[in-house]
Amino acid sequence: MTLRVLGIDPGLTRCGVGIVDVSATRVATLVSVGVIRTPPELALEERLLAVARGIAAAIDEFAPAAVALERVFAQHNLRTVMGTAQASGVALQVAASRGLSVGLHTPSEVKAAITGYGGADKRQVGTMVARVLRLNEIPRPADAADALALAICHAWRTGAVPTSGARVTSLTPAQRAWREAEKATRTVGS
Repeated sequence: MTLRVLGIDPGLTRCGVGIVDVSATRVATLVSVGVIRTPPELALEERLLAVARGIAAAIDEFAPAAVALERVFAQHNLRTVMGTAQASGVALQVAASRGLSVGLHTPSEVKAAITGYGGADKRQVGTMVARVLRLNEIPRPADAADALALAICHAWRTGAVPTSGARVTSLTPAQRAWREAEKATRTVGS
């Protein structure tokens, strides 16, 4: 039995999309990897539509059992974080419309799962992704490697290996803590 996971590194200009199969023994195999690209001069709604269509096409073609998405975090560049958040929202909507569960993972969680160190740089993550997937070279651009890292991280951290079409719903301790903090914030702010 294997778990097929679609990893998404959200972005408006480049949205990484990586799909892996992970066995019950944690052996990961590359299924597909790519980047959905949109030109900056295109209207925002058209860019988001292109991202949605690209993600939907990957789901329809490869039928993942779960989706792993990078949790949006505050960055210094507001324009970048807004585009990332918008692309993330589109990814969440597409996954939900297909009945797929989504695991949200922070960059530190992904780096720690893949390299053993939450502060690893992009080169280290890419190198380990290539090693884990037994690839001759690091997937390029970095968005593609990051999407694969997300997918691998999700499969390894959930510990669940459902058959095709099953939903993955287990959360890591960090995800449970984050979800509880989000609930507390909504309760206080209500």
